[in-house]
Amino acid sequence: MTRRMTIAVSVLLASVSFASLTAAQQVAQPKSASEVAGTPPGTIMTKDYVAMVGRLAYVWGWPLVNNLNRSLAMANLPEPGRMGGIVPVSPPGYVSMLTDYIDAGERFVTCPNQDTVYGAGFQRLDSKPVVVQVPNFGERFFTYQITDARTDSFASIGKQYKTKPGHYLLVGPNWKGRVPKGINAVFRSPTDIVAVLPRIFQDDTPEDKAAVQRVISQVMVYPLSEYDGTMKTKDWKKTPEFPAPAGGSGETKWVIPEKFFDQLPQVMKGIPPLPGEESLYKMIQSVLDAAANNAELKATLVQTAVAAEEELIKPLLQFHNNGRPVGNGWTSPPNGARWGTDYLSRAATARSNMYDNAPEETRYIYTDFDSTGQRLTGANNYTVTFAKGQLPPVNGFWSLTLYNKEHLFEPNSLNRFSLGTKSKSLKYNPDGSLTLYYQNESPGADKESNWVPAPKDEFSLYIRAYWPKAEILDGRWVPPAVTRLDGSGTVGGR
Repeated sequence: MTRRMTIAVSVLLASVSFASLTAAQQVAQPKSASEVAGTPPGTIMTKDYVAMVGRLAYVWGWPLVNNLNRSLAMANLPEPGRMGGIVPVSPPGYVSMLTDYIDAGERFVTCPNQDTVYGAGFQRLDSKPVVVQVPNFGERFFTYQITDARTDSFASIGKQYKTKPGHYLLVGPNWKGRVPKGINAVFRSPTDIVAVLPRIFQDDTPEDKAAVQRVISQVMVYPLSEYDGTMKTKDWKKTPEFPAPAGGSGETKWVIPEKFFDQLPQVMKGIPPLPGEESLYKMIQSVLDAAANNAELKATLVQTAVAAEEELIKPLLQFHNNGRPVGNGWTSPPNGARWGTDYLSRAATARSNMYDNAPEETRYIYTDFDSTGQRLTGANNYTVTFAKGQLPPVNGFWSLTLYNKEHLFEPNSLNRFSLGTKSKSLKYNPDGSLTLYYQNESPGADKESNWVPAPKDEFSLYIRAYWPKAEILDGRWVPPAVTRLDGSGTVGGR
């Protein structure tokens, strides 16, 4: 054999071997991320490793377990009604509506607003798809927040979307039924559990509180099996009252650390991983499986949950640990209800003010500090002044709300917790600017129309910008500083 032939044969054999090897490798390669192997069953795990994965799982899963337990609190109700006579609640398949602003005694969720009339209901869409009824709101602002079990929005119903009156269908990820005639649009949820939270704007005048009742009576959600193509109505003032969960001064405790890892498997089973999360699910599941057969590892997980609640979740109640700075000491997450794999922001919002709308629906901006960086407290007096032409730029409405240290309303003699578009008695300064007062004692009779009473201890301020304009979304509009006054009513601080 000549040298040239030898080289040719060698190249041919090498090519055949390479081709064979490549084919074998291709057969062994997983076709999708879900087929990538995780930690093999029976692998030895140290307590420190289990604790490490447990802390990650706690931050990731805390909002999901929180949402699950809220839905379970309503699951067995006989009909729509009001929990504790305050909170709108309903069994799956329906929503319940209030007929006025929510009462200050609300403890179901932190940071309720007093700009809109609320509705609420948790759905189980795979077994019970629902029809969402939208009345003709005319010029009135409205939005229906519709979130999956991750608290991400997946449906767009509201004034900013130019939603037409009529009927809309919500279905689960596995629903395969027929869409009847007369349905305007179909929204498919990525999860079985879904929260439907209508918000209907109302100003603070008796005339508007009466006028809003007509459209509220037509805000309905009901099972697809009850759909007949007609616009249904309900007198929401006549709904029954149900007992409220026992609780303290703060929000109802929806996540119990000692039970967290018992509930997490239910969450993981009902919420499929997002693209790229398959390995996270497998890592967490491998630890849950190991702990299920090892009492010592199970005890480690429980201890980890208790510690993580205190060390990781508790600090997220503070607004200065939520979102990113937007100027003058205010912070705001830019991706509300679009959390995706932003586990930190989703957990922070779930702890501090759960159920954000999507950014183009509402931008939430908050602060714990005055312009000097000092914590807001009722021991001091504060003003927030919007320069002429510098009110929050919105197509919908805006408000500035005060919350106590638990992020709830603090009862006060005026029964007032926010000021904004809804407030028809605001007094503007001679130069066209608007000064709002946040303090424990009255700023004087001539200023009380612009005053929100503060508690004697710590509190926070919170701007809502419904249907925000581009200047808010892209950061060109900067919220005004919170200015501390000295005893004489002039600017104080360092």
